[in-house]
Amino acid sequence: MAWRSSGSSNESLIDNLEKNGLIETRRVKDAMLQVDRAHFAPRNPYDDRPQPIGHSATISAPHMHANACESLLDYLQPGAQVLDIGSGSGYLTAVLANLVGPTGKVVGIDHIQPLVDMANANMAKSDQGKKMLESGQVKFVTGDGRKGWKEDAPYDAIHVGAAAAEHHKELTEQLKAPGRLFVPVSDGWSQYIWVINKTKDGSVEQTRLYGVQYVPLTDAPK
Repeated sequence: MAWRSSGSSNESLIDNLEKNGLIETRRVKDAMLQVDRAHFAPRNPYDDRPQPIGHSATISAPHMHANACESLLDYLQPGAQVLDIGSGSGYLTAVLANLVGPTGKVVGIDHIQPLVDMANANMAKSDQGKKMLESGQVKFVTGDGRKGWKEDAPYDAIHVGAAAAEHHKELTEQLKAPGRLFVPVSDGWSQYIWVINKTKDGSVEQTRLYGVQYVPLTDAPK
């Protein structure tokens, strides 16, 4: 139903995602309503489809952002620490920040400096975004997301917005126990979303969900 979810405004897009069952909870709906996608998508921001943002990167379709939030929701409680890998234009980082609240922290990491600069500029387009940056509730850093970001680890939740070539051990190691990782992983010519749960005793459980198509999690282009 994703292709039917596009809207003429941020509110109508979110309403359509909810009507089509792609947003399941009030918390996720409220968090997405607070972030105007027009600040983060270069054109047709309320279409439910991925869009290029330059540098061989994309902003994912809104229904994928909604599903990621729903999948991680149990670990996105107020005060939670979150890592958003492949943060791109910064949209999902902002939504995640709304879910963890002012006592939480979301680190967005990208390996392309112009995208990190773009994310900071996009966040600053709203008063709420400016406050999140100034308070440290949101921080964007440049680095190889395949290695996570040890400086602010461990994390209650980690989201990966590009397809990994393998299950990267460093990311699971940077999860709290309990904690959850949402990651697309390549499997031959296909890609699948995996949810990795680290349980309270430190053991790891992996569940494959559904097929997707993401840009690859790779080295920065030269």
